[in-house]
Amino acid sequence: MLKKILLIFLFLTTLSAFSQEEDPKVGLVLSGGGAKGLAHIGVLKVLDEAGVRVDYIGGTSMGAIVGALYAAGYTAHQLDSIFQETNFNILIQDELPRGAKTFYEKRDSERYAITLPFDNLKISFPSALSRGQNIYNLMSKLTLHLQEQQDFSEMPIPFFAVATDVETGEEVILDSGHLPQAISASAAIPSLFNPVMIDGRLLIDGGVVNNYPVEELRKRGAELIIGVDVQDSLVERDELKSVFEILTQVSNFRTIADMTEKIGKTDVFIKPNIKDFSVLSFEKGAEIIESGEKAARSQIEKLEEIAARQTYDPKQVNLKPGVDSLSIASVRIEGNNSYPRAYVLGKLKLQFPATVTYKDLSLGINNLSATKNFNRINYRLVPLNEGYVLVLQLEENPNKTLLRLGLHYDNVFLSAALVNLTHKRLLFANDVTSLDVALGDNFRYNFNYYIDKGFYWSVGIRSRFNSFSEGVAFDFATENANLELLGINQLEIDYEDFTNQLYVETLFKQVFSFGIGLEHKYLKITSETIRTPTPDRPETGVFEKSSYYGSFGNLTLDNRDYKYFPTKGVYFDGDFHWYLLSSDLHEDFEPFSIAKGELGYNFSPFEKLTTRISSEAGFRIGSRQNNIFDFFLGGYGNDFINNFTAFYGYPYISLSGDSFIKGLVELDYRFLGQNHLLLGANFANVGNELFNDGNWFSWPDYSGYALGYGLETFLGPVEIKYSISPELEESQWYFSLGFWF
Repeated sequence: MLKKILLIFLFLTTLSAFSQEEDPKVGLVLSGGGAKGLAHIGVLKVLDEAGVRVDYIGGTSMGAIVGALYAAGYTAHQLDSIFQETNFNILIQDELPRGAKTFYEKRDSERYAITLPFDNLKISFPSALSRGQNIYNLMSKLTLHLQEQQDFSEMPIPFFAVATDVETGEEVILDSGHLPQAISASAAIPSLFNPVMIDGRLLIDGGVVNNYPVEELRKRGAELIIGVDVQDSLVERDELKSVFEILTQVSNFRTIADMTEKIGKTDVFIKPNIKDFSVLSFEKGAEIIESGEKAARSQIEKLEEIAARQTYDPKQVNLKPGVDSLSIASVRIEGNNSYPRAYVLGKLKLQFPATVTYKDLSLGINNLSATKNFNRINYRLVPLNEGYVLVLQLEENPNKTLLRLGLHYDNVFLSAALVNLTHKRLLFANDVTSLDVALGDNFRYNFNYYIDKGFYWSVGIRSRFNSFSEGVAFDFATENANLELLGINQLEIDYEDFTNQLYVETLFKQVFSFGIGLEHKYLKITSETIRTPTPDRPETGVFEKSSYYGSFGNLTLDNRDYKYFPTKGVYFDGDFHWYLLSSDLHEDFEPFSIAKGELGYNFSPFEKLTTRISSEAGFRIGSRQNNIFDFFLGGYGNDFINNFTAFYGYPYISLSGDSFIKGLVELDYRFLGQNHLLLGANFANVGNELFNDGNWFSWPDYSGYALGYGLETFLGPVEIKYSISPELEESQWYFSLGFWF
């Protein structure tokens, strides 16, 4: 009996020794956790250092993002570099680079504080804060070498991600298809990112049903499992300060309860200390990665033991340091039911077949996404001979009507609430109809209808009405009213402008906008200060009440990173108007032309200091019976109509002439995030026929200086400035709130 027991013991000992020598299949499970998932990178660093070969990877949400890139062949140190260089504030938002937007889209994004769907005259809310397009773009670029790989089990390391069917609540395992799309679906955090459509199923973050898919790894043959858990723990009531934090707490009830069983199925369990971080603490990425590395090092002996039992090395993947260019033979577009192929290609701004840089391709995708006509743009590059076929899968945005709102106050137009109604596809598939109405101290409206053809010629109609009341110097009136009133040096005028334009516009060399058109302008300028009629002017206090008809052309370049507080880029705007006919209140009209231009350059010599240099000039050609179309300088502001130009140190409409030249230098010091300390100086010569006698090149007659503070808010910029001029004995205060419109 004793002999049999000894034989059994010897057999079990031999079997155990054999199993210790056997090369185990190692699975790695990475949980979701938002920014806290960056700790996975720190863990991977230690795995690489210990020499552990990972044979399977399963991940959810941020775990799917990091896991997919590691499975695609990136080392932990490469991932560290990638994520350290990534601006997550941009990545998780819809906000695209300003250069990706057309001039229409730039205007819209810098005018309205709130945009809401308004179909069938019912206000609704977006399904999420972001469409996740920027994450998709980044993942597409980083996994370009796997474009042919539809089966994730054939990746350098077999991989799968977990998502949730938002309609049924079922778990969906994503182990085939287009990798960037699968990653985006697994990471589509509810309320933060839009759901992703894959094979007819609407998918969201896999953490809703399975945030730690250890069981699925076992099913796929993993014999030893290393698990990294970066999920939230439950927090006290004092830390539940927002809706997002409360939703996260509710979601954690189930996942934390599930982990009790899941930890028992994990051979090496790694739990980084991430209690001081939130799911959005991306700015603390270096600290989070370090916490993952520290937690993994506490298990280094177990990891080295696993590595010692592995008998062969992992596959080596030769990743190119960066994609310089792509040869794209053709484009295939899917899902564009409402928007024609020409519109899509026009927005891409790329001609095919062609060899393009990946940067240009990404910019083209951003151009298309910036229209907001598509909830998501999935794209892949299908190899064809020596190049690729670009396959675009478009998910059209069903919303056709938008309600947009804004608020503004300044010293000229005073307070105003902006209400905008925008409707797409009214008459044609790619048209846009927009109506702005500013309600407040001075009523204004702006109507615009255009057929947007992207890179091709666009056709549009514009109509606007502006009005304001302002105290102006008396010389503004004397030339136009033939008045000789004693004792008046300033009077209040009521200014109304009604302008209608028919135009065509196109992009040139992808950065310039060039437009030409026909214009009707009605001007009415009156004053209650003057009530005495004259023989040739029976209407009291009427300086102008005429319609003007003519043509115009403009050329614009704007590659600034921001309109307000730009830190880099060039701005140029050239404008020419030729007025041919008039109803002519003065009955002595003769044709004349107005030419003006502005050129600005922004650069940052130091990290937080920006220098802005700009110059403006304008002149009048032809008849000069009145000075209504002269150039008027003074005050501070943006988006002034006609020939009004801002000038520090002087009140609004206080300098005038049929020609002018102006220079401006501004220093902008950014501090504490969105705060700005502003210092500006401007100089000008203003007069009649300034460019005929060479006086424009003389020492400037007028100068002004300003010191101010600015703050970026969701309503737009808030600015307060104190301004002085050596030529005047008084100072000026300027205050504005919100986007200008």
